[in-house]
Amino acid sequence: MSSMLSIPCVDARVGSAEQTLQALREKLSPQGEVVSPRGRALTEKVFGEPLSPVRVVERICSDVAAEGTAAVLRYGAALDQAELTANQLRVSAKDLRQAAESVDRKLLETVRRIRDRICQFQRAILHTDCSVQPCDGVTLTQRYVPLRRVGVCVPGGAAAYPSTVLMTVVPAQVAGVREIAVVAPPTRFGAYNNDMLATCYELGVSEVYRVGGAQAVAALAYGCGAIAGVDKIVGPGNLFVALAKKHVYGTVDIDSIAGPSEVIVLADETARVDFVAADLLAQAEHSPGSAILITWHADLVDAVRRELAEQVARLERANLTIDSLESFSALILVRDQQQACELTDQFAPEHLHIQTADPQACLAQIRNSGAAFLGHYTPVALGDYAAGPSHVLPTGGTARWAAGLCANDFLRSGSVIDFSQTALDAVAEDVQYLAEKEGLTAHARSVSIRRR
Repeated sequence: MSSMLSIPCVDARVGSAEQTLQALREKLSPQGEVVSPRGRALTEKVFGEPLSPVRVVERICSDVAAEGTAAVLRYGAALDQAELTANQLRVSAKDLRQAAESVDRKLLETVRRIRDRICQFQRAILHTDCSVQPCDGVTLTQRYVPLRRVGVCVPGGAAAYPSTVLMTVVPAQVAGVREIAVVAPPTRFGAYNNDMLATCYELGVSEVYRVGGAQAVAALAYGCGAIAGVDKIVGPGNLFVALAKKHVYGTVDIDSIAGPSEVIVLADETARVDFVAADLLAQAEHSPGSAILITWHADLVDAVRRELAEQVARLERANLTIDSLESFSALILVRDQQQACELTDQFAPEHLHIQTADPQACLAQIRNSGAAFLGHYTPVALGDYAAGPSHVLPTGGTARWAAGLCANDFLRSGSVIDFSQTALDAVAEDVQYLAEKEGLTAHARSVSIRRR
């Protein structure tokens, strides 16, 4: 198996790792111009020409906005081979209940425990109204109101993801969102998967729809008759889902334009080789998934490369994982901890796992990561499934300015200003002066007319 692995190794002590990281970043960016042979053939069959993913998404969103449910059904049949009627788009209450009755009891018990952990964390960080009274007669309030209705995209192409339901729906529920619509592709891993449906049922989600891809995003954004429009769309998906979310942003809010999953593991001589290899493989098996080791311990690079070859042979998705290791991963040797932290900060990874003697010292030097995992016994999988923070995180370098999904993303904040007449009199002159400076005399008069 080792002969099959060809992972880029970079010695940044004598050269530069920036070019390697930039090349990986460009590969992982959802630019939407790369089409696989299968995707090109399907696109040409459906649209009559080999459109880029960006053009495909524009066409689908335009058609759904104009035609509603008819377009959603047409694209579901053409792209997902799902011949459904309008009445079959929504998973019935009976089907949701039967899914919950059919699954292993252990799944539902696990879902409840994880839900409770997520709730505990999300409630602790939830914004609450804040009021200040800077002087007599003035009350200023920052008010938080839950969104009315949100849509959740749950993937279902290569695997089923009940964890995504938990990590998106529960934060919205903690925020107080009353209407949550889940969309999943009409596949055995999506809207026909009992584990996913049972998780929805256990969480009290009654709206689940058999639709995926760009047509699902468009249906949520514009409304389509069978599916009422939402105020915000969250959740991961493939390239077409990411591009569709980008396209509809402004009509609705979105959480992010997510690309493939990624991790940087920072490790020193205290790191266990088998732990590091296992953590790199955990991201690579997403396929595509990027797994990068940065270390200043020279012996670790070769040791991890050998361990990767041994461990990957035992994985169910070995071939897909190898593709990710060879296409989107790297083992980088640096001079010292400072250089390691600088490179990490530049890459701004979705997941950052620090396996060193003093993880806090490394973290203090790094501003940019979607989520950080500290120490040898905090694998990223804890955050994926059970810790409490959502696993919907910024990718593609957007951790420089974006944050992971949380309950606060389902709140709309607004200011509330309350002045007495006496308080108005105290600031009226400043308001009038600036308004007149700007030539907005009606603004000035709306104040002066109220002065005593």
